[in-house]
Amino acid sequence: MEVAPRPPATPASPTVITARELARHLGVSQSMVSRAFSPGASIAPEMRARVLRAAEELGYRPNVIAAALSRRRSSIVAIVMAELTNPFYPAVLEQLTEALQAAGLQSLLFTVPPGQPADSCLPLLRQYHVDAVVITSASLSSAGAAEWLGDGRAAVLFNRTAAGPTALDSVACDNLAGGRAAAEALLAQGRRRLAFVAGRADTSTSQDRERGFRAALAERGLPPPLRVEAGDFSYEAGHRAALALTGEADGIFFANDILALGGLDALRHESGLRVPADVAVIGFDDIPMAAWPAYRLTTLRQPVPAMVARAVELLQARLGGTAGPPRGERLPAELVARQSL
Repeated sequence: MEVAPRPPATPASPTVITARELARHLGVSQSMVSRAFSPGASIAPEMRARVLRAAEELGYRPNVIAAALSRRRSSIVAIVMAELTNPFYPAVLEQLTEALQAAGLQSLLFTVPPGQPADSCLPLLRQYHVDAVVITSASLSSAGAAEWLGDGRAAVLFNRTAAGPTALDSVACDNLAGGRAAAEALLAQGRRRLAFVAGRADTSTSQDRERGFRAALAERGLPPPLRVEAGDFSYEAGHRAALALTGEADGIFFANDILALGGLDALRHESGLRVPADVAVIGFDDIPMAAWPAYRLTTLRQPVPAMVARAVELLQARLGGTAGPPRGERLPAELVARQSL
């Protein structure tokens, strides 16, 4: 009679060691174990190394979620973004995520449609027990801001400025000064028939860049620039705007680089104009494509690393209870001259 082979033995479930057991094994307190796994916590380097070595040998892994619940903090920062198709924002997302991790904070990305406020995300953020939110390429209503801050949470606007009665911390490029710099650069090249191509009408970035541009012209007694409202920040919108300005302007300031790249292609390949001989072009942001040989776009570079560092500092101060009144940080842009000017 044939005997059926035995099924292979299933390995025993690995034993999960707890922080209390690890502490007992080392002869230290459980809080000592916790501090060893907390960046910036007060613990001697030798003791931290001893705890981490024993944890590795015994297979201990800290339960981050349980620790967060015990101290009523998740250390999670939500990043709310729109316009992820704009190459400027993936680069911001990468740097912001890295900076938050270096500060001992973890990030969750939430997206909203362009033009929609971040308010619709707030209920979901609460479900994830998010401690703070960074809002970039989107807005937050005054009511939403008041409710969020009233829960004891923190918020920072990035590349946006605050509007309304509820003040928020914000970090942005000095867009007013950047608009002035664009006008001065075009005027220095002898351009006098200037135009501005706006992005979304409801964004503070486009509004401030236009205000600075117009102010620089007014101060010199020059007429206001021609204005084309592209409707959004896209290559296609910039392409259409440039065609509408053909023969009308000898210098064009686009509200951002992706608009300017569409405009450059329209001017060079469809309008038959020479850039910069017939018309000079300036963008804003300095995305990687701006430096490509096909474009060599003159632009205003946003100081993204410094902006990210300051945004994280403001969040940490708010979460630590050491921040004062809401602050609006404005960092200067840098004119990067290339071959479109």
